[in-house]
Parts: sequence; structure tokens; C-alpha cells
Amino acid sequence: MNIPLEKSEISGGAEHFANPATGLLELEAVLEALLQDGLIEEANSQLLRSLSTGGSDKGALERIAASGWNSALQDSQKIDLDFLTKWLAKKSGIPWVRIDPLKVDVPAVTAVTSSAYATRFNVICIDAHKDYVVFGTAEPFYLEWQKELSRILNKEIKLVICNPVDIQRYLVEFYSLSKSVLGAKKDQAVTSSAVQNLEQLMELGKGGKLEANDSHVVSIVDWLLQYAYEQRASDIHLEPRRSDGGVRFRIDGVMQQVYDMPAPVMAAVTSRLKILGRMDVAEKRRPQDGRLKTRNADGKEVELRMSTMPTAFGEKMVMRIFDPAVLVKDQEALGFDGREADIWNGMIKQPNGILLVTGPTGSGKTTTLYSSLQLLATPEVNVCTIEDPIELVVPAFNQMQVQHNIDLDFASGVRTLLRQDPDIIMVGEIRDLETAQMAVQAALTGHLVVSTLHTNDAPSAVTRLLELGVPYYLIRSTLIGVIAQRLIRTFCPHCVESVPTDADEWTSHMAPWKADTPETLNKAVGCLECRDTGFLGRAGIYELLQMTPSVKELITPDVHLENLRKQAYKDGMRPLRISGMAKVAQGKTSYDEIFKVTPSPLGN
Repeated sequence: MNIPLEKSEISGGAEHFANPATGLLELEAVLEALLQDGLIEEANSQLLRSLSTGGSDKGALERIAASGWNSALQDSQKIDLDFLTKWLAKKSGIPWVRIDPLKVDVPAVTAVTSSAYATRFNVICIDAHKDYVVFGTAEPFYLEWQKELSRILNKEIKLVICNPVDIQRYLVEFYSLSKSVLGAKKDQAVTSSAVQNLEQLMELGKGGKLEANDSHVVSIVDWLLQYAYEQRASDIHLEPRRSDGGVRFRIDGVMQQVYDMPAPVMAAVTSRLKILGRMDVAEKRRPQDGRLKTRNADGKEVELRMSTMPTAFGEKMVMRIFDPAVLVKDQEALGFDGREADIWNGMIKQPNGILLVTGPTGSGKTTTLYSSLQLLATPEVNVCTIEDPIELVVPAFNQMQVQHNIDLDFASGVRTLLRQDPDIIMVGEIRDLETAQMAVQAALTGHLVVSTLHTNDAPSAVTRLLELGVPYYLIRSTLIGVIAQRLIRTFCPHCVESVPTDADEWTSHMAPWKADTPETLNKAVGCLECRDTGFLGRAGIYELLQMTPSVKELITPDVHLENLRKQAYKDGMRPLRISGMAKVAQGKTSYDEIFKVTPSPLGN
């Protein structure tokens, strides 16, 4: 973790908060200091003193936070544990740190001291180096343990102040995980050679194998899934290596290293997940797909789509997380502005025709389709889908999954759906001419068809259909419109800052599209909430191509893509990059984020 340890001296006078005999914070002394700083009211202080009992097992800070007061200096500021620990850190001159579990090397810190010892003194190691270790505490003057442990470890101990609730929580999580991994490792009597890989080494006289249903393995899997939900991960990667396997999460589109575990334990965890996903555990030579429905700590159901791939050191598994609360959003939450929402709503409410959503993998196409279909799936409308695989089970849809082993592909699926009296048909992806022809046939017979394509921008969808072999006149008569999209990271609201706009830079990025120069733009700063990235969450940016008469005229067998794009711009289509620049002007993201995910528009 990036821990600011340059401030480690306790400022004079702060230690009087603590009982001289025990070193623990005293309620009355802390209340008196808060009163002197003008942060609490005298009446509240007196009330808490009168209600306080000496037998409480909670510390002074926790008892004050439980009162639910607001700051006397700023009514909107709640006096909670974060506020109190930051205040204590400032008074004592010791750095305040929020524990970020993704940045903690759990095997290293849990090896420093035992769970019993850390729990006894309510301290937690959060960083371990060759010459020193960093411990988090909420009792900076309770030093009974510090000298003893420093002597045993032969290392310097540096203190930081942390939220006591975080300390208690991560003490349980870190040591439980380490105990499960260590227990799983001990339960099997083979080394990493037991893992199927390209460097297989047979060792004689060794038997036994770590079972997928072992209690330690079950605990690791439960922790892994719950941890991913808490960290807002969209994907979980289990990556086997020669000795240790790596666990990584994708958060806001960026991969984050989470944990390293022994290769045999990684293999057992993968097997456990394959069992849960109803996959063939014995088959490790070919890729497999599965799905798993779980319930998070809040009681909400979350689905995972699972995929395995054989690699040099065993099976790699990726689990994509489909949280219904994330996958199905309203249009404002998706990132549509008012103009884009009006155009898109006009398209999806057409009685028949084809609507295409384009973009690379992971650009949010599925979210856009599901959210739009949710608006249309009323009791009076029959919405049918053919998907590969079904991303999220939605009760309002009639969903069918592609199954290649019985020759049920997209084209035959659409053919079946046409006999199911549908009003709206969603085709997961148009990949070949047969599927495209069936989609066109469905549109010609009075159905609204929505589907996806993999193209860089909206006009390229027209040329892609022509390349597949769809006649130009059928594209003219059936295609309603195309929406291309990307996902961009948005600024963290907790740390974003405004800076004056560089007018020349703004003008150069917007040329030749004219737009007023905003007075200020926001910039990413980085804080504990966003793990110092400056970004928290993602939103969509969109390019909407409408089939205007002038655009339709250009759809010919030898259509020129640049001419089609120019005409679309004249008819009001806004390029992806310019749509992204509107988000920059609104203070939601940065230039760099837009340039990273969008192609350069014509003339820029």
C-alpha cells in the first residue's frame, strides 16, 4: 500500500487522551478534546458521559460514533468513525490510512503475527518490508505489544491510524483466507506437479489430491465471490502459473492484482467453481462454458458467466459478473444525454425494422440492449431472444440459448422465434449471412429486430452487412438505425477538482466541430475511495446513425464508407469522440480517457 509514513512523531499533549496505566483512549478525555475543538455540543457530551458505563467492550471512539452526532462546526459533517480517526490522527501526528484490501499482500502480512496476537491487541499488519512492518491501530497510545513484537521480529514497527471497524473486519477476512489457503495446501500431499501443465514431472511415492469440496476450498471460493462483489468487479480471472496462481479482478475496465495462491490450491478452487457451474470437472483439455447464480450479502441475486481455457500450467477461468442492478439501468444512468435518449427512444419504438448496437467486446452493448428491451417488455408485448449464451435471465423475456452441439445456432433460433408470434426479437449477434438474412426476413414480416455487430463505428455496420452478403436494397428497407458505443471511466466524486480550461487545447480537440469552450474542466486527483485512480464507475458514450433519406441513397453495392460517414455527420450524427468531449465539458471524465477508447473522427 502507498502509506504516508513521513509523519510518525506523536505531537506533544495528545497522549493525555489515554489512561496513563493502560494506554487506552479515555472517553472523558476524548470528549473534552472534541469540546475544545468546537466539534461537539456540551449537552451531548454530558449526556454521553451520564449514559456511559465502565463495562462497555467498545472503545471511546466507537461509543462517540454510535451517538450519531453531526459536527457543531459543519452540520452536514457526521461525526462517524472515519471522521474521529482522522481527527485523532491529526491530533497525534500519526498518518491516517484506510485499508484497501486490494493493495494488501495478504500472505505477507498475515505471516508477521498470529491471528490470536493481532486480535488480542486489535491491531492489523497492512504492509511488510525487509526492515520494518506497518501496523494499523485505533489506539495509538496502547503500546504494550509494540516493543515486544519489534524485538521478536527484529524489525521497526511503524503505526498508522485506521478505522477500528475496518481493523476488526479485515482481521477476520485476512486470517480466514490465509488459514483456508494454508489448510488447503496442507490437506494435499502433492506439489505443483499435480497440476496438469506442459512441464509435468512425475514424483514417485506421493499420493493424495486436494478435493474441490474440501472445507478450506469452499471457504476460499465463498471469499473470492463475496470479495469481487464488494470491490465492484466486472470480471474475475483465475490464472494458473508454474508455482503460484494469480487472482485478478477487472474494476472499472482496469485489471487489478488481488491474490496469489499455490498452484494446487488454484486448481482445486477452479474445480470447485466448475462443479458449481455444472461443467465437466474431469475434462481439462478443452474450453468449457458454464453459469452460476449466487446471492450477495444484501440478498440480491447475482449471475456469473464462466469460461475455462486450457493453458500451459492448467485451466484458466474467467467469470463475468452480471449484477441485475448494474446490467439493467435507466437511460440517464447508461450515459445518454437528452438528445441521444430522444433519438434512441424514437428508434426502439418503431413497429418493425432492424436496430444494431455496435462496439468491441466489453463496451456495454448487452447493458444497452437489456435496458432498452426492459422498457418495451410490457404485458402487451412478446419479447423473444436468442443468445450465446443467455447473459441474464429476465422474467419479462422469452429467452433461448444457442446450442451448437444440436445445431441450434442464431439463424435456426430466429427461424424458430418467428413461429412464436413475437413482437420484438433480440439476436445476440449477427455473425454470418444466414443469421443476417433471417433478421432481415423477420424485419420484413413486421417484427422489430435488435442485434449487435462488432464494428469500430456506426457507419461501418452498413458496410459489414454488405460484406456478409445482404443486398443493399434490403438494408435500405429494413435498417432503422445503428448505435455505436464505448465505456469511459468517470471521475471519482470524492476527490475531483476543477481547473481553468486551456482554450487552445479545447479548440484543437474539437476542430472542426464548433462548441463553446467551458470555463473550467475537472481533473482526476485520486483518493482512498477510488484507490488513487481518480475514477469511480463508468458511463457510455454513443454515436447514433439514423437512416435519413440522404444516407439511404448512399447505400449501394459499392458504397464508399467515408462518403457515408460525411453524410451522416451532415444529418446530425455526432462522432464517438465528440460525444465523449461533451462528457469532458460536463466534468465527468478526462481528455485522455476519451482518446484512449474512441477512434479519431473524420477531419480531426
